[in-house]
Amino acid sequence: GELLGIIGPNGSGKTTLVNLISGFVKPNGGEVLFKGKDITGLPPYRIVGMGMARTFQMVKPFYQLPAFKNLIVPLCSPRIKAVLGGRYGDRDAIALDLLEEVGFERDSNVAYKPAGSLPQGYLKRLELAKAMALRPDLLILDELFSGLSLAEVASIVPIIEKLRFQGKTIVMIEHRLKELFRIADRIMVLNFGMKIAEGAAGDVMASEAVKKAYLGSEAG
Repeated sequence: GELLGIIGPNGSGKTTLVNLISGFVKPNGGEVLFKGKDITGLPPYRIVGMGMARTFQMVKPFYQLPAFKNLIVPLCSPRIKAVLGGRYGDRDAIALDLLEEVGFERDSNVAYKPAGSLPQGYLKRLELAKAMALRPDLLILDELFSGLSLAEVASIVPIIEKLRFQGKTIVMIEHRLKELFRIADRIMVLNFGMKIAEGAAGDVMASEAVKKAYLGSEAG
């Protein structure tokens, strides 16, 4: 798999791009291709069924439900029924396994607590687990590291790297550049909705256009 990082100043169009790709916003021109097929304007559930999943910058779990029950909705998708086969009826156990994969301690009761009672670090892990539950081929992570401590980011990075090793294609929108550059294979920079640079992290950050548009805006 490959990990593509998308960066750019606030308002550069990063989340809008992801919304267009994942079907939450319909484009007024152009095409969106996924696995060689035109998915332009398709609703999100259709795109999910083709093997794409995403997280959201602002997490919105089912606050009253236990954390592991939040995974039941994605685990009920027709795509997952076909993947799980005989295990489809064992969704609670699968949900608990997924939460353990993203760092919920199996021997604690955190997975059974209402999602609304969890701190930000666990909510971000839950958001990642919900996307992973869909068994996507393309996983889009929208500012997953936002609001997390350095230690929390360091504990999530191996999970992302494992997904890439398993052959997943991962797209990450991030403002945490140092952490992103350590794991990304390729970086793309947006400004005012346009791609202004693409390549290895070092090459991209040496670009005068990037310094002016991205780092310059940060300094100002």
